[in-house]
Amino acid sequence: MQASGLLNLYIMSAHMNLTLKVWRQKNDKSKGQFVTVQANDIADDMSFLEMLDIVNDDLTRKGEDPIYFDHDCREGICGMCSLVINGRPHGPKYGITTCQLHMRSFHDGQTIVIEPWRAAAFPVLKDLAVDRTSFERIQQAGGYTNVNTGGAQDANNILIPKRIADEAFEAATCIGCGACVAACKNASAMLFVSAKISQFALLPQGQTERYERAQAMVDQMDAEGFGSCTNTGACEAECPKGIKLTNIARMNREYFTAKFFREEDVH
Repeated sequence: MQASGLLNLYIMSAHMNLTLKVWRQKNDKSKGQFVTVQANDIADDMSFLEMLDIVNDDLTRKGEDPIYFDHDCREGICGMCSLVINGRPHGPKYGITTCQLHMRSFHDGQTIVIEPWRAAAFPVLKDLAVDRTSFERIQQAGGYTNVNTGGAQDANNILIPKRIADEAFEAATCIGCGACVAACKNASAMLFVSAKISQFALLPQGQTERYERAQAMVDQMDAEGFGSCTNTGACEAECPKGIKLTNIARMNREYFTAKFFREEDVH
């Protein structure tokens, strides 16, 4: 009964044939190029990654190398799906990741250009998959708090105004996908770094390492080779979680305050 229902759903769905121009590259040392691939009989109810799964299945059956791309949760949480689709990170829709994008956003006969994130700090591993461990090193530099272990305190032991708590929570929704870097003409990671700094700077638990954190994370960001922010706002426009530019202003205040008044020895 369940299989029959799925079959009926498949039959009722509109189908399309697409031309994909996919970036193929063996590794960061080799030269890449666009390769044209046909995606046939694609249901509009499929997600974008399901469409790529079908294309890869066809390539495998033909004895060809499948297209490499990152994915994990397929629920818009993990930040692994990192594709530039027709020139836009995560595709044409606002506020969603690639795995949440459905094929009904495209039409029959359309040509879709698929690329990886383009940034020197994100070297290509293969095809559409890039190495984003630079984000992890920035997190390791200061994206944490030191707390005493033991019994957890009650949630309302430290009173925090709701407006502040909401703002910290919004900053913490950053999934570290890197769309901000891919969208920025300078390949700047300041929206990502500022979100990670803001989620701690706004709360009492993050005050102990406040100034050391700002210096360490910004310095690590620069060391990784990310560009500078010129306030074009492309990062906020393409961020699937709606992280705001005001976080960058807060990060700059934290960093300048640390440098001018409370400079710390960064380990």
